[in-house]
Amino acid sequence: MRTKRFFRQAGGFALAALLVFSANAQAAACRNPNLDVVVLGSGGPELDDNRASVGYLVRENGRAAVLVDFGSGTSLNFERSGAKIEDLQAVLLSQFHVDHVNDFPALVKGAFFTRRNRDLPVYGPSGNRIVPALPQYLARLIGNKGAYAYLSGFLDGGESFRLKPVTVAADAAHPKVFAASEGGFRISAVPVTHSIIPALGWRVEKDGCAVVFSSGTSNMGRTLDKIAADADLLVAHNAIPEGSTDRVALKLHMMPSEIGRIAAAAHAKSVVLSHFMNRTENVMWETAAAIGSRYKGKLNFARDCDIYAVHSGEQIGSCLR
Repeated sequence: MRTKRFFRQAGGFALAALLVFSANAQAAACRNPNLDVVVLGSGGPELDDNRASVGYLVRENGRAAVLVDFGSGTSLNFERSGAKIEDLQAVLLSQFHVDHVNDFPALVKGAFFTRRNRDLPVYGPSGNRIVPALPQYLARLIGNKGAYAYLSGFLDGGESFRLKPVTVAADAAHPKVFAASEGGFRISAVPVTHSIIPALGWRVEKDGCAVVFSSGTSNMGRTLDKIAADADLLVAHNAIPEGSTDRVALKLHMMPSEIGRIAAAAHAKSVVLSHFMNRTENVMWETAAAIGSRYKGKLNFARDCDIYAVHSGEQIGSCLR
């Protein structure tokens, strides 16, 4: 509890160190000061952590642009942020674990009550024998024989717009970087190791500014490194503590020292930690030390509704106020 109190008093769970890049170099790389990221959820699948599950919203000039995951509880913070479904350029899903996608049908239903009339691209991973690929996931969820069949018009054209699924290969054993463009944003993805669950890391860029989302990954094979270079903001998931001996968790998630290694190798300007679980909530000093042993840039511990400027890596507000 003492650790938690310290970070709250410090404001925004923020730990900052001197950047290894000059301010001029940073400004030259990222030319758009109007991009930010809203943390719609900073927790995992637990229901006793006082956090929504993971989800992030990339905005430009305060308007919703790219949605990355939409786990349990994120729909409320989407509303709190002032976001409008009409403004979304794309939805990026990293995996089909419940804590990454559970509010997605709520987003689809909510869209019925908006004026959106242009199709919405939805990007997501391929499947395997355990998890369906994106098109099958959507069909089982909102297809005409799905769990929410009454929403099938958003797939077959019966509503004012359709979801346009784009499947991205998620075989971490044979990783290939995927790239696309939506609404002026460049979107890249790479398969990342999340035990036997197909998963993707995402990179969103505009005007020389780059945000990288690790998703849940052990980063075995170091595939996340392929899209992390020169990130202005690296959003990394801190689901296990340094020194964890949980063999199952270690196949799913990376330790803080690996986050530090990735950030240092990528020359990331700033790191935001998210996807906390009870096992990482009360060891933030240790987490900061493990990351800091390899990475000397800015480090922030996210809370729900935190808003981070991409060009500076600083927390600039909260959707709770």
